[in-house]
Amino acid sequence: MPAAALLRRPAVLLTAGLVALAAAGCWHMDAQSKTPAQPRAVTPRGALDADENNNINVFKKTSPSVVHITNLALQRDLFSLRVTEQPQGTGTGFIWDENGHIVTNFHVIQGANAATVTLSDQSVLPAKLVGAFPDRDIAVLRIDVPKDKLAPIAIGTSRELQVGQKVYAIGNPFGLDQTLTTGIVSALNREIESVTRRTIKGAIQTDAAINPGNSGGPLLDSAGRLIGVNTSIYSPSGASAGIGFAIPVDEVNRIVPRLIRDGRFIRPALGVTAGAAQLTQSLGAPKGVLLVGVVAGGPAAQAGLQPYTRGRDGRIVAGDVITAVNEQPVADLDDMLGLLEQRQIGEKVVLSVWRAGQTRRVNATLGSSD
Repeated sequence: MPAAALLRRPAVLLTAGLVALAAAGCWHMDAQSKTPAQPRAVTPRGALDADENNNINVFKKTSPSVVHITNLALQRDLFSLRVTEQPQGTGTGFIWDENGHIVTNFHVIQGANAATVTLSDQSVLPAKLVGAFPDRDIAVLRIDVPKDKLAPIAIGTSRELQVGQKVYAIGNPFGLDQTLTTGIVSALNREIESVTRRTIKGAIQTDAAINPGNSGGPLLDSAGRLIGVNTSIYSPSGASAGIGFAIPVDEVNRIVPRLIRDGRFIRPALGVTAGAAQLTQSLGAPKGVLLVGVVAGGPAAQAGLQPYTRGRDGRIVAGDVITAVNEQPVADLDDMLGLLEQRQIGEKVVLSVWRAGQTRRVNATLGSSD
C-alpha cells in the first residue's frame, strides 16, 4: 500500500467510528440541558371560516346515514368440508328510508352469498337482498333494526346541478370507514359502463377523492343532500386520480322504489328485436333501432311495425327503423332502452318510424319486458 494511503487510513477509520457512534445514539450530553422547560403556549386560532364550518356540519348531518357493507362468500374447508362465510370485499351504502332499506352499487354485492351492514355506531347487522338493477349498477338491501337507529339520507336533485358546485363524498375507502372528501362537480352528462356493459348516461364527474371501498356511497351537495351514488373512478393505478363518477340521484330515485316494490326492475318494452349497428349501415338505413324481429301480439306488432325480412328470392324486404320516442331521437337500442326505462308499463308513447325513405308517427302502448 502506498505511504500516502497509509497516512490517510487512520483519518478514514476515525471518521467511520464517529459516524457509527452517532448512528448508535452515543451523543455527548450538554451539561446545561437540564434547565426547566414547559410545554409551549397554544396560539389561539380564532373562529373557523364558513367553508370549514359547512364541511363539519355536512359530515355531522350525513355520516349517520352512511354504512359500511361487507360482501360475504361461501368457502368450503378442504379437509373438514365445513362451509363458512368469508369476507371477500367491502363497499359503502346509505340508509334510504325508515324501513331499513340500504342503497349501494350492484357491483359491491355482486357474487356474494350474503352481506353485513355496519352502521355508524359500529353495530353489525345481517342484510337481505331486496332487488338489483345491474344495468344501472344499483342494488337495494334491507336490515332489521329499530327505526330510532335509522337516519335516512336527505334526497336532492341532479337535474339542477352546475359544473363548479361543491360536492362531498362519504365512504369507506380501503376499508377506512366514515371518510369525508370534498371537491366540485367537474362535468355533467358523462357516459360510463355498467357491469353488464350497458351505458349509464348522465353520470356526474367529480374530483372528490373516490377510491376502492367508496363504491355505493353518497355524493352530496353543500346542503348535505344526496345528488349521486359514487360508482367508479378513472385511474390506471386503481386509486383516486381526480376523476370519479356518480350515478345521478334522479336516476336512483326512479329505480330504487321499483326495486323495493318488485324486487327487480321490470323495463317497459315494445316487443322488438334490434339488428346490429353494422347491419343498419350496410342496409343504408338511418341511425335508430332497426327491427329484425317483432313479437306477435306485442306493443310494436299492435302498432303495425314490421321487421326487416328476407324474401323467397333472397332479397331483403324493408322493414321499420325506430328513430325517436316521444320526439326524442334514438341512435341505437341502448338509447331507446334508456328512454323506455323512464316510462311505466301501460303508458302510451309516440314512435317516429322510418321505412324505405318515408317517416311516420305511430302510437304504441308499452308492455312488460318480463
